Amino acid sequence: MKQIPAPFWTLVLGIVVTLVSLWVGQNHNLLPVQASEQAPLVDDLFNVMMTIGTALFIVVQGAIVYSLIRFRQPKGDDTDGLPIEGNLPLEAFWTAIPAVIVVGLGLYSVVVFQEMGGFSPGGHHGHGAMVAMAPQQSVIDVAPLLLAQGVDDDTVFGKTQVYGFGASPLGAMNSPDVTVNVTGMQYAWIFTYPGTGIVDGELHIPVGQDVQLLIEAKDVIHSFWVPQFRLKQDALPGEPAELRFVATREGTYPVVCAELCGAYHGGMRTQVIVQSAEDYADWVASRVAEATPTTTVAQPSENATDAEYLAGIAPDLARSPVQIAQTGLTNH
Repeated sequence: MKQIPAPFWTLVLGIVVTLVSLWVGQNHNLLPVQASEQAPLVDDLFNVMMTIGTALFIVVQGAIVYSLIRFRQPKGDDTDGLPIEGNLPLEAFWTAIPAVIVVGLGLYSVVVFQEMGGFSPGGHHGHGAMVAMAPQQSVIDVAPLLLAQGVDDDTVFGKTQVYGFGASPLGAMNSPDVTVNVTGMQYAWIFTYPGTGIVDGELHIPVGQDVQLLIEAKDVIHSFWVPQFRLKQDALPGEPAELRFVATREGTYPVVCAELCGAYHGGMRTQVIVQSAEDYADWVASRVAEATPTTTVAQPSENATDAEYLAGIAPDLARSPVQIAQTGLTNH
């Protein structure tokens, strides 16, 4: 019987490994649901790494299993193994392949980071072109300067980036639909909506609209992370940061502090609620109405008992999401 050539087996095994790796890379189900415009960028990179990692795992482990079976010591054979000096072409091959993979993934990750705004101003990264525009300056006036500093021509001439770690250099021409001030403190996130008087312990945003978070920390380093958005931004004391994104799916998603910030770091959690435009407008209107000051008649409290005093202010405390977020109390 004629023996099947080794190159044929190598080709067949290569095809099988490739198909299995591609399937695993696209069907691993390891990531949470995508809920922002930039989430597919991160997921595509992760899928590529899963595909490559699966192929390497199969090849390495397959070689080990094959060697255990093919070159196992026969029973009763106490002789020495073959004196193998080494194989320079083989060693160069298995050194070059990982090097090419690492360099390729590194370049790919830089491209993804750039597309997500990682090299734009405002993201703690110290990169990007920061240009101050006088009110009377037009895009045509500053375009050569921006292009000379590496700003993409789509950004200069109107196709501005709408999400990422920093705002566009043409901030006045690329204003967000919603701006929220985010404050991290031990051990809570506080969200303030400028111009509305709304302060909340949960982040409410409309789906499909450009949202910009202005993030800061009051005490120690925190990290604002929404896994479903594939976004994470450090909050540093005294150094404001920005995070800009567009949510694409309605729902409630966790907000996690991803930087060890103290003894109760694990409890520093809240949620972001992505609502339809109508529901978000209703929520804003209701919160603004609650924040509208009302006229009350002062009641003397110097003679009130502790129970009477607490009974008088308990309804207000129950309606304050900031108090709830800071104390962790919930109504039962």
